[in-house]
Amino acid sequence: MSQPDVDCVLDIKAELGECPVWSPRENALYWIDIYAGRLNRFDPSSGANRVWTLPEAIGSFALYEDGGVLLALKSGLARYELESGALTPLASPEPDLPGNRLNDGRCDFQGRFWVGSMEDPVQPSRTMGSLYRVSADHRCTRVCDGLFVANGLAFSPDGRTLYHSDSYVAVRTIWAWDLDADDGAITNRRVFVDTHGMPGRPDGGAVDAEGCYWMAGNDGREIVRFTPKGEVDRRIAMPVAKPSMLAFGGPRLDTIYVTSIRPASVEGQPQAGGLFAVHAGVTGVMEPSFKG
Repeated sequence: MSQPDVDCVLDIKAELGECPVWSPRENALYWIDIYAGRLNRFDPSSGANRVWTLPEAIGSFALYEDGGVLLALKSGLARYELESGALTPLASPEPDLPGNRLNDGRCDFQGRFWVGSMEDPVQPSRTMGSLYRVSADHRCTRVCDGLFVANGLAFSPDGRTLYHSDSYVAVRTIWAWDLDADDGAITNRRVFVDTHGMPGRPDGGAVDAEGCYWMAGNDGREIVRFTPKGEVDRRIAMPVAKPSMLAFGGPRLDTIYVTSIRPASVEGQPQAGGLFAVHAGVTGVMEPSFKG
């Protein structure tokens, strides 16, 4: 299959662009710059990008059904009102781990928010990261620990499989779990893809309408599509070394938006830190809202 068009739709030079989330109600893409504490709203029709600056680093977020935003901040979970700027703390899943911060997060089809954590910076001698399930009442349940960098959350179209990864260089593995839609329990953890030997490490992920998992290949200059059996189906070259996360957007959910990281040296990749749109002829699944 030929290389599709990859367009830099926002050459913004973000330090650590992450967590694109499409809002079908607004026909706009929300995304973040983690260490800058910036929540962004990109309007593809005009090219405008609105920024809300938060008081601390933000690892991920979800949109509430009523218009608010659930933030996964370094200090914990909080609700943010875009118009007033009101910030309401909700939960702190790791108050005893001040060196940790929340990282990658995404909602399942029942409206629960799943979010991982990591020690920042990572210490090679210890695994301090965990994976949490956040219910509508903002109760946080640890469902998996022993991670360096919790990442890659995504859900199969039928809602029965949860994917997540550890993107630390020594691990670089994506796992699949059976997910009980009713109570959110996850069981039967197994290796979905071991990316040792591949150019990139697994950063953010997404699943398309055909049930294939897409990986942002950090340090690999590519995004990769895997079949539900974990086999490489397609590789799309990116103009940056560190694509970080992807999401399907557009009125027909047929545009793959990809965030990226801007390293200290941008030689050969002047658009690093930009937001990209990939037109791969594939349709995604609508991103659920948080039902809190």
